Amino acid sequence: MGVGEKELTLNVQSISIMGKAGILEGKKGDIMVATAHIFEGTADNYPIENQFTKQDFEGHGLAVYEGPMVTVLGTSLQNKDILYYFLNSSWRAVGLEMEGAHYQKAIQAASKIRKSIHSNVTLRYAYYASDNPLVTGATLASGSLGVEGVKPTYLVTLKILEKIFEPTPVE
Repeated sequence: MGVGEKELTLNVQSISIMGKAGILEGKKGDIMVATAHIFEGTADNYPIENQFTKQDFEGHGLAVYEGPMVTVLGTSLQNKDILYYFLNSSWRAVGLEMEGAHYQKAIQAASKIRKSIHSNVTLRYAYYASDNPLVTGATLASGSLGVEGVKPTYLVTLKILEKIFEPTPVE
């Protein structure tokens, strides 16, 4: 800390992230709940304590998958062999996206190292499937998500709001 600087911890209670991602099993419009972010091509892996669980999204007519998400450098750099490896190996990844590891790296730096937010900040990550790059005709190049994206987008938004506003027990 420099001369005249005060230590400041922001009163951030939770961070909720909704994203669109490629799913490795399932189809457009399905939901993925992240348990970790694997930064492809690096040794950087970020296990997370996600307040969301698969059960939060079940019973609404959408398939729900829970597991690690692979953060990729770009969709054009992917091939089926690499994606099948992440799906079928001990990684057991459920999807791929492009920001999760970066978000989690920044959150961990702020909460665990810099102490600018509380170390026990509540995290919520949920993704809706925009495509399945392992299925011919179901890739991003095959067209937009269209109306298939409405229900999962609203469901994730509703669940985020429910978690934010649910009563917390008094200690």
